[in-house]
Amino acid sequence: MRLRIFTEPQQGASYDDQLRVAKATEALGFDAFFRSDHYLAMGAADGLPGPTDSWVTLAGLARETSHIRLGTLVSSATFRHPGPLAIQVAQVDEMSGGRVEFGLGTGWYDSEHAAYGIPFPPKRFGLLEEQLAVVTGLWNTPVGERFSFSGEHYTVTDSPALPKPAQRPLPLIVGGNGPRRTPALAAQYAAEYNTSFPPKAEIGDRFAAVRKACEDAGRDPDELVYSAALVLACGKDEAEFARRAAAIGREPAELRANGLAGTPQEVVDGIGALKELGAGRVYLQVLDLTDLEHLELVAAEVAPHVQPAG
Repeated sequence: MRLRIFTEPQQGASYDDQLRVAKATEALGFDAFFRSDHYLAMGAADGLPGPTDSWVTLAGLARETSHIRLGTLVSSATFRHPGPLAIQVAQVDEMSGGRVEFGLGTGWYDSEHAAYGIPFPPKRFGLLEEQLAVVTGLWNTPVGERFSFSGEHYTVTDSPALPKPAQRPLPLIVGGNGPRRTPALAAQYAAEYNTSFPPKAEIGDRFAAVRKACEDAGRDPDELVYSAALVLACGKDEAEFARRAAAIGREPAELRANGLAGTPQEVVDGIGALKELGAGRVYLQVLDLTDLEHLELVAAEVAPHVQPAG
């Protein structure tokens, strides 16, 4: 089981805030630093100092870290055209020395699109399908050859398909909770399937749907990594846990029901339950980016019991 730190910078975080968390993530032995791809704060947060672009941020972090994996959970297919997106991700992968993992989904938050003038079509799954086809087509085209694509949403003509990512292939993460089309896309394109903030009782069924989609496509289901993202709130005792819950505006009972929350042993048990369902990675959603002691506690009291050394 690998533990990854997952942040939501749109809720209010500068680049320097994210850099501190990424450096702590690396120093404390976590597997990866991931961030959401959003342009507008949600709920009551003011979002100050304002949104940061995920791939600009990851480019900076690529040069200021040395070994943690870096990625998005997940980028929105509505935000970027697939050709420039393939260039951006490949460049950040090269800048990191081959440490990027690329999560892509349909996008869902209509308000951020309205706030920044981004089209938000009511049906977006076709965008996602074609973006995956174009991005992987560009990366997989041999150097010296050309790539073309003609779809309902995108047309690519005689592209030199450059640059290439450092990793061949660069790992793709397909995220989403759809019962049929998302598992099929994961089976076709993904190195990892992720379900984010699902009801815990549904996680096993979602993994099973992806495994069946792989079998239907003639792919070994064990080739994929299965992962879940859940909110983290851990305290060395009940008082510290309650303080951390209050800091992110959540109730302790609700966090215990829906996240990885409570004492270190409770979090260990929760991660163990995910492993039993087939998860190989867990994304710990850290909402208070000022509380580095939270990460230190999990690294000291949780990680040694669930994450392999090294």
